[in-house]
Amino acid sequence: MINRELIRIKAVQLTYAYYQNGDKNIETAEKELLFSLSKAYDLYNYLLALIVAVTREARRRTEILTQRAEREGTEPPSDKFAYNKFAIQLEENRQLNDFLEAQKLSWEDQQEYVRKLLNQIEQTETYREFMESDDDSYEMHRETWRRLYKQLIQENEDLDAVLEEKSLYWNDDKEVVDTFVIKTIKRFDEKNKASQELLPEYKDEDDKDFARKLFRATIMNAHEYQQYMSKASRNWDFSRLAFMDVVIMQIAIAEMMTFPGIPVTVTINEYVELAKLYSTPRSGGYINGMLDHIARYLVHEGLLLKPMPEARPRWNARQNTEEKENTNQDINNSNNREQ
Repeated sequence: MINRELIRIKAVQLTYAYYQNGDKNIETAEKELLFSLSKAYDLYNYLLALIVAVTREARRRTEILTQRAEREGTEPPSDKFAYNKFAIQLEENRQLNDFLEAQKLSWEDQQEYVRKLLNQIEQTETYREFMESDDDSYEMHRETWRRLYKQLIQENEDLDAVLEEKSLYWNDDKEVVDTFVIKTIKRFDEKNKASQELLPEYKDEDDKDFARKLFRATIMNAHEYQQYMSKASRNWDFSRLAFMDVVIMQIAIAEMMTFPGIPVTVTINEYVELAKLYSTPRSGGYINGMLDHIARYLVHEGLLLKPMPEARPRWNARQNTEEKENTNQDINNSNNREQ
């Protein structure tokens, strides 16, 4: 489940923290990186468990309403949602239950939120269509929960607050982890019953090694990588760069130099997106140009043995001047915020 997109995000966060922390111990920082990644897997299982918690609450409500209907001689409520076939299979999943028990994870202390979420679910068109439909197939049951997850769990400020209270790591992870929860829902097959496999923590050992090697290369070769940045920024005020920009480029260079199987364009694109997320508004464009320039320099010097696409035409002087002025203004604003 922990993929390279998530590893890159954690590498940026932990490298930035490493330099901000006065005690620069690489062994401690590496353990923190791996622990941070493991917390993302906790979140994956915890969000799956939320579906189970909501289903149990629906079952409790249905039982209460059924007992009332029996006393009053009225028609009992439908238990279709309370016994959703996909949710029941998930509730019985051995892998999920073993993990939750081992990590002591439960929604028992968040019943107020679980009830609120069920109330929201019962107001949706998706819920109404499911309850009124004659289609009682497993596929219909599973698809209903996939839609509900995307509508009410994927973006939910109340849930974000609950998760932040449980773990400081989780809010930064949730956007990526949501995609894996949805993928898991779609993968469920009725015939697998309680033995349905969930996503593993790591796809394989290579991804775990990727995290370790990327972080270590970033820290241990920092001086060398920053020299490449300095040489590539002769027309820019490198000393006034936002510190986060330096961190992101340093990690990107580490990836270029350490992993021969990853194309340069893939690396650049990944860290440009991270720059847009974590740094100044125009950092993405600036870092894109810088990393492209650095990669071409490394290839020219024989330090990087990777193919590069043809260089794009240079901007004219006026465009270049305007871009430098805009970027340096963003850098000033960012540095002021950091202070």
